[in-house]
Amino acid sequence: MTTQAEKPKDRVLIFDTTLRDGEQAPGFSMSTDAKLIVARALKALRVDIIEAGFAAASPGDAAAVKAIAEEIEGPVICSLARASIGDIEAAARALEPAKRNRVHVFLGTSPTHRQAKLQMTKPQIIDKISEVVAFAKTCVQEVEFSPEDAIRTERDFLLEAVRAAIAAGASTINIPDTVGYTTPEEIADLFRFLIANAPGDVVWSTHCHDDLGMA
Repeated sequence: MTTQAEKPKDRVLIFDTTLRDGEQAPGFSMSTDAKLIVARALKALRVDIIEAGFAAASPGDAAAVKAIAEEIEGPVICSLARASIGDIEAAARALEPAKRNRVHVFLGTSPTHRQAKLQMTKPQIIDKISEVVAFAKTCVQEVEFSPEDAIRTERDFLLEAVRAAIAAGASTINIPDTVGYTTPEEIADLFRFLIANAPGDVVWSTHCHDDLGMA
């Protein structure tokens, strides 16, 4: 018999990004063989989702993602992708051998990202989220969406972005503290707001940095 606590929607899923975000630490670049060793260890630890890399970043990263997708069974194998068709296609090609695959799409939503990095308006951001998430959904089994710099994004607009991603087919919504500056109380309140106001049966996720020791 499955109890309420055992149902998947009540589980905490472990999304490990050692092979992608972790590799960005100075001096921590890994070969494909080294990444496979780590991926095998993550499988043994029963990690739910392995973010194997950023396939569009380089041919080497794409090769590593593909090697992990070919060998590792059990966890969902994921590749990061910017909000572009080319990135998503590169991720899908690398992930094709995986029995369970996911593309993790991100796009900045804060005023700083919209104005200084992307030069995009709010409506353009929403349109782009809808376009790329819907496209990714045609390429892989699962799509995760992250509004980059979510913590510094206006709450109403962040909610609009999240709703657009869910409507386009994202099954996991990740709220990242990109600059590592929020407090536990603030991020908890933000999640309560988003969960209460965003429709759909999705998995909620977070990604925090420890710059101030509060991740």
